[in-house]
Amino acid sequence: MTTETPRWLTSSYSNNGGQCVEVATNLATTHGTIPIRDSKDRTGPTLNLPAPAFTTFMASVKAGEVGAV
Repeated sequence: MTTETPRWLTSSYSNNGGQCVEVATNLATTHGTIPIRDSKDRTGPTLNLPAPAFTTFMASVKAGEVGAV
């Protein structure tokens, strides 16, 4: 079994005072999850969302259905 390392990506919109997250979409195919972490705390906890849930969440954000907190 091969263990893949997450390749973390930060949004191009992340220059907003540090309020951003990073995602590792490279694990979606092999693991079925999308890890998410706080870009300010890269050694902190990681949330692993099932790939379909992440896709649904992103569609909601793009549609304006999810507002800023």
